[in-house]
Amino acid sequence: MGYDTNNIRNVVLLGHPGSGKTTLAECMLFEAKAIPRRGSSTAGSTVSDYTNLEKERGNSVFSSLLHAIWKDSKINIIDTPGYDDFVGEVISALKVADTGIMLLNARSGVEVGTELIWEYIESFKTPAFFVINHLDHDKADYESTLEQATARFGNKVIQVQYPLNPGSDFNTIVDALRMTLYVFPKDGGKPNKEAIPPEEMERAMELHNALVEAAAENDEGLMEKFFEAGTLTEEELAKGLRIAIAKQEIFPVFCCAAEHNMGSGRIMGFINDVCPSPAERPPALLDDGGELVCSTDNDTTIFIYKTISEPQVGNVSYFKVYSGVLAAGDELHNAVTGQTERFTQLFLANGKERTGTKEVRAGDLGVTLKLKDSHSNQTLYGNGPKHNIEPMHFPESRIRVAIEPPGKAEMEKLMKALHIIEEEDPTLRVEQSQALKQTLLHGQGQLHLDLIRYRIEKVNGIHMNFIRPRISYRETVTASTDTTYRHKKQSGGSGQFAEIHLRLEPYHEGMSDPEGLTVRKKETEELPWGGSLAFYWCIVGGSIDAKYANAIKKGILQRMEEGPLTGSPCQDIRVSVYDGKMHSVDSNDTAFMIAARMAIRNAFKDAGPQILEPIYDLEVLCDADVLGDVMGDLQTRRAMISGMDAEGHYQKIIAKVPQAEMYQYSSTLRSLTQGRAKFNRRFAEYSPLPYEIQEKLMASYEEEEVEA
Repeated sequence: MGYDTNNIRNVVLLGHPGSGKTTLAECMLFEAKAIPRRGSSTAGSTVSDYTNLEKERGNSVFSSLLHAIWKDSKINIIDTPGYDDFVGEVISALKVADTGIMLLNARSGVEVGTELIWEYIESFKTPAFFVINHLDHDKADYESTLEQATARFGNKVIQVQYPLNPGSDFNTIVDALRMTLYVFPKDGGKPNKEAIPPEEMERAMELHNALVEAAAENDEGLMEKFFEAGTLTEEELAKGLRIAIAKQEIFPVFCCAAEHNMGSGRIMGFINDVCPSPAERPPALLDDGGELVCSTDNDTTIFIYKTISEPQVGNVSYFKVYSGVLAAGDELHNAVTGQTERFTQLFLANGKERTGTKEVRAGDLGVTLKLKDSHSNQTLYGNGPKHNIEPMHFPESRIRVAIEPPGKAEMEKLMKALHIIEEEDPTLRVEQSQALKQTLLHGQGQLHLDLIRYRIEKVNGIHMNFIRPRISYRETVTASTDTTYRHKKQSGGSGQFAEIHLRLEPYHEGMSDPEGLTVRKKETEELPWGGSLAFYWCIVGGSIDAKYANAIKKGILQRMEEGPLTGSPCQDIRVSVYDGKMHSVDSNDTAFMIAARMAIRNAFKDAGPQILEPIYDLEVLCDADVLGDVMGDLQTRRAMISGMDAEGHYQKIIAKVPQAEMYQYSSTLRSLTQGRAKFNRRFAEYSPLPYEIQEKLMASYEEEEVEA
């Protein structure tokens, strides 16, 4: 039997690397008696970090689904990686979670990874609470961490607990919700419950009253009882706090020392008693603007939030049942592909361990194997109305590399392996660029791509080297020039003849017709790579038959696809064909295409040729103490810094940077800031390349052309 929707809790562990998410997950499973002993990340023995890659690295790379039974509830726990290179794992977990647990490191306070994740918590409108961990560290600073959290996330941050003795001797927590003192044995585990010391009673009561008021404010009935009695019962408190958390009116704060298993049991109790069930969350949004209530009474609808490929198993699909009941043997329809899938086996997961189950009910998370045509971010529905859950939206890539091409046979195997990983990881994009003549990988950071390479080499046995990707330049002109080109070829029999007189000039929308020419026909074509070609037919008197106009335009487009300066695409030019000659026998489409190509090539260099480079908007978030280093590095990258701002207690740098200067920026920024910075970028515009760099590129291209 599956678990009732009201008794399911879906929580996701979030936080900067090193905040202790995986260690806390072990404690939660251990306290719930789901595992007989606690593993450790350093020993590679945790339930959630079960892949060889994670065991070797000693930290999380993939999200992992766990579950435990606590009192009447099934608590699903998704452990996520902390590095923002793996933000896709965080987004997919937040999509299906009903509560976020944000871990803060008491040694370091609110770190940059916390800032990044919080943006997604706000985007998903996920209820959340904080756990300040590592309170047993000799440099733990609870008050500073709490102050930073309040400064960044506002007065909704409200203490449920505070530590009495943070530091290497930590073992005592004051719980202001239950008005109890928890004193832990030396090795952690179940604490003794004692009375709060008199000297702490004033602070504890002040926090307790704040919690009572927060609970009462969100329910009229509770508010009336609060005014009548001056307080609320524990059951009433739980009800009010559940509403307040669900509305993101409060973000409670708990204390923990996960390394020594102090505080995890109380966190599990709070999840059970106060955190919202799937039934208490707002209906899921559908891509057509509709809504779907999480209830077993509705037709079955599931959403696949994660897919992995396992050797000897194939595709493993992780899903959430958004409505209805999914039973083993059921058939559902894919809302994206239209294909029908049969769910022959259903499982509940604890890391790599999977336990078979007959059904998974609304709100619960489950696993199935070997779906043929269904992947991450897709909805499947039963025989009722077609539902399509609004898909997840992932950030644009922040880094790209080119793959050094191996042999043809190896390349085919490599591309197959990469596309399998691409299906698993929506933040990875594989591009076979015809314009650059390279295979590109787009990812979230150098670590992200390095681990893709590691997986390819370890699992598939294919060696893969990364090289610097070429830049997608554009070519245009800045001045007007007239040119003439005659193509004449005689090789026995009929030959080829075409002569073209044309004007080449820069083009912008709304410009007036060319001076001194009579325009017979004009066409403006939007180019696949961006920009436009304006083609004007200005022939008077029939010197060239109009039937050759399309061939001439085709020749121009061929030359524009591989421009004369660097072989890059051309854009935003106007070509006016105003004179020429033809031959009654030797003129044909091919001759005029060749003449047009050569005329454009010759004219380009006399029309103020200009290479345009892609410019990206860049935002960097970093600590103030590394601001100078980050700024200095950007200046070496030809960055135009347009602004600076404070975001929380971080500094935000806003700049425009050429794509050519962004190579390996992820690694450099991590090195400069010891990982205490993040960045995002997005394409902004094409901008003229500095003269010196343009001359070098043109000279290099000419050398390549000569050698070819």
